[in-house]
Amino acid sequence: MNTMFGLIDCNNFYVSCERVFDPSLRDVPVVILSNNDGCVVALSQEAKELSIKRGTPIFKVKDKIKKYSGKILSSNYALYGEMSERVMNILYKFSPEIEIYSIDEAFLLLKDTNKNYKEYGKKIKKFIKNATGIPVSVGIGTTKTLAKIANHIVKKDRKRRDVFVIDDKKNIDSILKKVNVENIWGIGRQYSKKLIRNEVYTAYKLKNLDLRWVKDNLGGVAGLRLVSELKGISCLPLEEVKSPKKQIVSSRSFGKDISDLSKIEEALGSYISRAAEKLRAQDSLVAVLHVFLYTNRYKDFPQHNEMIGYKLLNPTAYTPDLIKVGKKMIRKIFKKGYSYKKTGVIFSEIINKENRQYNLFFPQRKNDKRKKIMEVYDKINSRWGKETIKSAASGLQKKDWNMKRNFLSRRYTTSWDEILKVKI
Repeated sequence: MNTMFGLIDCNNFYVSCERVFDPSLRDVPVVILSNNDGCVVALSQEAKELSIKRGTPIFKVKDKIKKYSGKILSSNYALYGEMSERVMNILYKFSPEIEIYSIDEAFLLLKDTNKNYKEYGKKIKKFIKNATGIPVSVGIGTTKTLAKIANHIVKKDRKRRDVFVIDDKKNIDSILKKVNVENIWGIGRQYSKKLIRNEVYTAYKLKNLDLRWVKDNLGGVAGLRLVSELKGISCLPLEEVKSPKKQIVSSRSFGKDISDLSKIEEALGSYISRAAEKLRAQDSLVAVLHVFLYTNRYKDFPQHNEMIGYKLLNPTAYTPDLIKVGKKMIRKIFKKGYSYKKTGVIFSEIINKENRQYNLFFPQRKNDKRKKIMEVYDKINSRWGKETIKSAASGLQKKDWNMKRNFLSRRYTTSWDEILKVKI
């Protein structure tokens, strides 16, 4: 056994972030809402025990939450992102080889074969809790898939005390017999249905399937890798450097329906700015933009939903140019007399800036100052917070098109005005 993989998963992450700074939220049902305070997107264990599910519209469970003295909160993305960064920085202390899988999950590569992995998992868990206040679950296995399964077992069985290790080949089968196929990392809904139709109900049965059947029915090589991982043979290395996104989408529903073109242009300008920042962060350029504009399909009034695309003569990541193109596009699809609910932009045909192919008929600027402008722009916003400086096209006055966040907690870690004050 040369290596082990650890999966560190923050428990009820959004709720846990809120509880770090507001102790009154502990031990009561807490739900976090989606954009515009529409649906439940995250919830505490206490809320789960009230049979509240993710995706449930808040109006359906509002009374139940109040009945049990619970709390409803809007999504505080600034807080969650900053707390995630704290957790991930701590994980680098335990292993320099890390794959940040999502905002609340990361894989670690553990190479010390003489280590007591269960105790090491407890050490990781304790250190993160003491340093950030965030509780985590730790699953450790000989492969990434087994580490995922170990973490799933931890989540379901509180007696495990949030650390579980799969490292004994003799015991793997007994563990896999208790894991349903729909709970295996890499098995989506459609594959899960197919396996169940073929009477494959557990990870153990999947592990022992005929490999020719696996290759033909579970995505070819990807399916074979999954089965090998279940057998304890590592086939999925850590992705320490994230692959650049091939598509970037930036959109939001408005806080209220909008029929004013100028306000829609402001919203679109803001979304294009965010997408362009993500583009530059991965050293990329965009060649094709798609802009869309939708009315509210849930309301009984005239509907208009449209999307158009535009191919740039020269791929770019320069925000002003992208906003200029986007505004021309939105004017083409906007229609008077309609009330719109959502707009947004999709960047596609994204390329690395080092691999760009110049246009013979498009003049190239020497010592292009636009690149330096965007570098300064990004550095200032990174240092002082989003939209410290921004394009005037995003709007200068109060934005009534902003999404609703009526239950938003304070930005405890990113705003001097909202930092906690300690009474002495």
